[in-house]
Amino acid sequence: MDVPSLALAAAIVAGSYLIGGIPWGIVVARVVGGPDPRSLGSGRTGGANVMRALGFRAALVAGFLDAAKGSVSVLIAIALGAAPLVQVLAALAAIVGHSRSPYIGLRGGRGVAPAWGALLVIQPLLAALTIPVFAGLLMLTRISSVASLLGSVFAGLALLAAVATGAVAPAFAAYAVAGTVLVWLFHADNIQRLLAGEERRIEWSMRGRPGRPGGGR
Repeated sequence: MDVPSLALAAAIVAGSYLIGGIPWGIVVARVVGGPDPRSLGSGRTGGANVMRALGFRAALVAGFLDAAKGSVSVLIAIALGAAPLVQVLAALAAIVGHSRSPYIGLRGGRGVAPAWGALLVIQPLLAALTIPVFAGLLMLTRISSVASLLGSVFAGLALLAAVATGAVAPAFAAYAVAGTVLVWLFHADNIQRLLAGEERRIEWSMRGRPGRPGGGR
């Protein structure tokens, strides 16, 4: 790779990190006039904690915008003619930016939404298949972190299978592995609570809206 290509790759990765760092959960909270999601629940800015702080609709908006960070990062890389490996690095940078945002003191979410958003561009069918898997796990366990962790494993394995069959470029095997690892790393405290039997559960009301989370911190 020549110097101009390296410079372009570095710019794409840096830009993806900055895009990923946009704390949409906080932005949505300020727009609707609700509490800062960092002040409640897990203190994170992702969709699950936005739902605790602001409700389902606000969480849906924040989740969509967080997913768009991953999609936009990969789309920019594609538009600039970057190789698949650079697209992978862009996706990973967006995930890291989401969880370690430079705008809010290196805090943020767990990385699930931008990881899924990047997958939506890389392999749309697999991204679509993860939705019922995540939803089924969430309804079965009522624990957002379990659905996210197992859903990420499913997505990673499915993407590896797609690489093996030639449906996507071999470089995306790196995303299947590294993306899953990042999601698990950013769920470290959730994993500790799960092992201790203290993780928060979502209580569903008769209208299907989440009630007060039980257990955990």
